[in-house]
This record gives sequence, C-alpha cells and structure tokens, in this order.
Amino acid sequence: MGRRRRTECPDSAASPRSTYLTPSFRASSFTLRPAAALFPGAAPGNTSAMPDVVSLIRVKRDNERALSEAEIGWLFGAYLAGEIADEQMAALLMAIYFNGLDGAELRAWTGEMIASGERLDLSATARPTVDKHSTGGVGDKVSLILAPLVASCGAAVPMLSGRGLGHTGGTLDKLESIPGFRVDLDNSDMREALGAAHAVIAAAGPGLAPADRRLYALRDVTGTVESIPLIASSIMSKKIAEGTSALVLDVKTGSGAFMQDQARAAELARTMVALGIEHGVRTRALITWTRRSAARPVTRWKSRKQSPRSRATARPT
Repeated sequence: MGRRRRTECPDSAASPRSTYLTPSFRASSFTLRPAAALFPGAAPGNTSAMPDVVSLIRVKRDNERALSEAEIGWLFGAYLAGEIADEQMAALLMAIYFNGLDGAELRAWTGEMIASGERLDLSATARPTVDKHSTGGVGDKVSLILAPLVASCGAAVPMLSGRGLGHTGGTLDKLESIPGFRVDLDNSDMREALGAAHAVIAAAGPGLAPADRRLYALRDVTGTVESIPLIASSIMSKKIAEGTSALVLDVKTGSGAFMQDQARAAELARTMVALGIEHGVRTRALITWTRRSAARPVTRWKSRKQSPRSRATARPT
C-alpha cells in the first residue's frame, strides 16, 4: 500500500460561518485540441519542432512568462509517451508549486488531463445528473447520506469518490470496511448501477484522466500536494470526465479539515468553480467549517454504521 502523507496550512482564526460561492463572470470558451495538432511538424524523430522540456522548466521556475496552450499540450503528450522523465515532470510540478498557474495555463493543464483518457457517457440516463465532492474532513460521511437522498428526489448521482487525505477519512475507505463491498467499477458497471439504483459511489476508473494518476503519484512523494492549481485540476479533471451535468463542491476548512486555512479554502473553491463552468458543468461551492469530527464515531466502520441512523432521523428544516 502506498503512503498517504498530506499536510496543509495552519488553522485560521477566521469566522466559522459557511460561505456560498457563485461565479460573477461569464466563462470564456475553451476548445481542447490534441497535442499532435498543436505541433504538426513533430513527427517521430523530428525534434526540431518540439519545445525543450528543460527550457520550459526554467521558464516556470524563474516565473518568466506563462506557458502557452501549445507548450502544455506538448508536455502532456511527451510525458505520457515516455519522452519526458518523471524527474523532469517533478521539477516542473515544484516550479508550479512555488509560482502557480494563471487562468489560461490552468484551463489548458486541466483540459489536457481530461483529454488524456476517456469521458463517461451518461447521455442515456433519463434523470438529470449531479455529483458532490468534499475536500475532506474528520468524520465526514455526508456522501453516504446525500447520494441516496438526492436520488430519491429524482436525480441520478454518479459520485466518483476518493480516499483519506492526511488525518481525514475518505468515503471509499469507509465503504471498503463493509465486507465484500466493491468500489472499483468500470464504465459499464457504473452505468448499470446508476440505472438500477440512481446513485453510485465508486473510485475513478483507470480510463478517466489517467494523467492525473501519474502526476498525483509524483506530487505525493515530492511535497507538492498542497498546490491549489494542482489540487483543483486533479479534482475537476475527474469530475468533468465522469460526465455529470452539475456539481456541488463542499470545501471544508478548519482544524478538522484537509484545507485548514480559510483564505486558501476560498481560493480553491473559486478556482474549481471556474474550471467546472469553463468545461460546461454547472458548479457551485460551499465553504464549510470543520473544527472537530463531523460525527461521534470517527473510525471507518463505526462512521459508516452511523450513516443509516442519520438518514432515519433527518428532518426538513
């Protein structure tokens, strides 16, 4: 099993009130193009038309200028083809950690991550599709309660969930504490479960944004997990690729959360909302305060066991 070491900023003394974020701008259009189309002269063996990866690392390291869409497209194509070494990509990720990505760079970066794999086609689903994602908090079991509740209201919930970050527990970890529960579903299994139960919680399949899986493995061992643009592109590339038409983001902050500083949580929320809208997904975010466990039991099995009681005692407000 791989190590899951995550840290974040120290806790903020800001107000614990929740904040609702909604975009106040019109999203610009964004067209994805394969890397080969960006460099038509870059045939195998012809390196004259290709950028120099070391030069691009220096550009980002020294913050000389933004990387172009063409350069980012080439980077992803070359990295996935094995023409760029992990060490070189790790150096670029560290440069991004310190200097960030501007809006155009982040759109292109996220678009290439989506284009690296397949997109789940949910067009045959009769119900409107909606998903929810939480950035993680101790004892957070909202997904286990929310998915069946939303399905009972007439929506379809294709929820691709994650595992724990640092001291927080992941939804998949809780579900796997149930003997025999399987979270690794392929696209056909996802569609079948969605048609039968109208809600499914599963891990992202290997075909969805595979570039993210490789980049995340590098970030995990190079101390670059906490980069907001890299977090946003990692989360949103999978959410967009899953094919949902609407998405609600629960960005938790406070000492019980993965993203402990409220200002950084707000920045992450705004960044993810913008990415969702730019890629055609109706996206909203809530910033919620988590100073302690969201439930009395915090172990995976006990937290999962309490969820049905939470649904049974829920009352309209």
